[in-house]
This record gives sequence, structure tokens and C-alpha cells, in this order.
Amino acid sequence: MRTRKMATFGAAAALTAALLPGATATAAPTTAAAPDIPIANVKAHLSQFQRIASANGGNRAHGRPGYRASLDYVKGKLDAAGYQTAIQSFSYRGATGYNLLADWPGGDTNDTLMVGGHLDGVTAGPGINDNGSGSAAILETALAVARADHQPGRHLRFAWWGAEELGLIGSTYYVNNLSSAERSRIGGYLNFDMVGSPNAGYFAYDGDGSSGSGGPAGSAEIEQVLRSHFAAINVPVQDTAFDGRSDYGPFIRVGIPAGGLFTGAEGRKTTRQAQLWGGQAGVAFDRCYHAYCDTTANINDTALDRNSDAIAHAVWTLSAYSSALGVRR
Repeated sequence: MRTRKMATFGAAAALTAALLPGATATAAPTTAAAPDIPIANVKAHLSQFQRIASANGGNRAHGRPGYRASLDYVKGKLDAAGYQTAIQSFSYRGATGYNLLADWPGGDTNDTLMVGGHLDGVTAGPGINDNGSGSAAILETALAVARADHQPGRHLRFAWWGAEELGLIGSTYYVNNLSSAERSRIGGYLNFDMVGSPNAGYFAYDGDGSSGSGGPAGSAEIEQVLRSHFAAINVPVQDTAFDGRSDYGPFIRVGIPAGGLFTGAEGRKTTRQAQLWGGQAGVAFDRCYHAYCDTTANINDTALDRNSDAIAHAVWTLSAYSSALGVRR
């Protein structure tokens, strides 16, 4: 996650059901339940990111060999699973950066659901929570789609962005190079950046504006679906603002609905939050944020597991219906 002063978190909003707006029980086809995402698989990806960093100067930053090795690892997994992958290159600060896009064949390409997070880290450390955690959880969700041969109504595209830590460079390049027609085909973007913080909080981006920072039309639906997973497991969720810190920024600027989850960075957990979630009050959600100690030891397994399952739940739920079926997205 890009460095910037943390926004103040809003009060916890009421948890809501995951029924898609505009859909009814009689009009909508049955939605298959999302599979459980094996935490061991997600952690295996994190271990691979750690090994890559250790073999390449201790980091996976833009323009460094550790970043490209991380991208090649993710791409290899997706290629083997049957995804159509593409590498998009860009230049920043005299170095070549890369985005990785992976399309799951099928679904309505005029109504695409995108799921993404940044793959790069800072130069100071291996970047395992920030953002190996989001990258690994998205990767394992994509592989679960392939294992299930999931065939949703909407087209699915997964993305791993480069140079987020330098100012959302990769995701901005991607969005800025879409034509207006291509932008109109993206019905929603889900962003996952830091989902395993050791002193974890549980935050969802404020799509409905209940804390005063709502996203484009359609973002409230995304927030509802993400919150519904945590409601089902009795974990309270608080709002976090669309403050431009992560890769949803370029999407919401052009009116694409967005949402996502976050477990906290350098901000300190309050006493009330410690009562809600456990952990240590007065201590940063991630004491190793942007530091050398952001290693595989810097992960809260429970938070990573819950968020990985929430990502799968959102992908299965939000991709189920194409607008061509008459169900409003």
C-alpha cells in the first residue's frame, strides 16, 4: 500500500444481506456457493514470494529482479490453470514495470468483473503483507475458479499491478490506456491490498457513503457482498475511506464501481477496535509496514484466511449474473 496519512475510519455500518440490487429470488438463477480457499495454499504463495525476495536483494520492488520473478511465478500458475494471460509493460523512473492481466474464458465480456491488487513492494523489505497477502489471496481465488470450472454470467479478469508503491503507476497506466468503450465494459473492480496484517482490523471500502466517502454508483453493492461474508461468521466490519491510497483510485476516478478489503497499515488500533477484534490497542495494525520485517512471520493467519474466503465469496456472488440476464449489476 502506498505511503500516505491514514484516513479516519468511520463507525461500523450495519451488515447487510448479499442479494444483488435489482435481483429477486424468483428472477435470479441459483448461485453456486464459493469454495473455501485453503489457507495453506495462500501461505505457500507467500513463502514463494519470500524466497523470491531473499534471492533478489531482499525485495520485490518496481524495476528490481524480485518483482519480475514474482510476476513470472504468478503468471506460470495462471497459465497452467487455463487463464489467458497478458503482460502490460510501462516505464517509470527509468525502469520497466509490468502489470499482469489474467482472463478466465467465458462470461459476458461486455460486463467484466475485475479483481486486483498490487504485486510490488518497497525496496526496504520483501513486502509479504504489503502486498504479498492480497496478491496471494487473489491468485488462490483465481486458481479456485479454475479448479471449479466456474462459469459465471459475467466475464472475470484478475490483475496484479506494478509500481503501486510509487503512486499507483501500473493501475493508472492500465485505466488511462483503456478506450471509453473498454471502460464501459468493466462493471466493477475489487481491490485487495494488505489482508493479513498481524494486529488485524477488518475494514471494507465505504461504497455506500455511510461514512461520507462513497464510491461510484454500484460500489454499495460490492460493499454489501463483502460485508455479508463477515456477517455470516460474526466478525464486525468497519468502513475505510476511498482515500486514494491503493489501486481502486484510477477506477473510481473514471466512474467504475469499486470495493475491497483491508486489515490496516501504520494506523494504531483503538481500544474499541481491540474489543471488537482482539489484538493490541495502541499498536499499529502492521508494525512492519514498509519495513525489512514484512516477512512471512508478519502475517495473521486468521485474518488472511477470513479475507481469502471473503474474496472468493465476492467473486462467486458478483460474477454470477450478467446484465444480459436482466439482473442489474
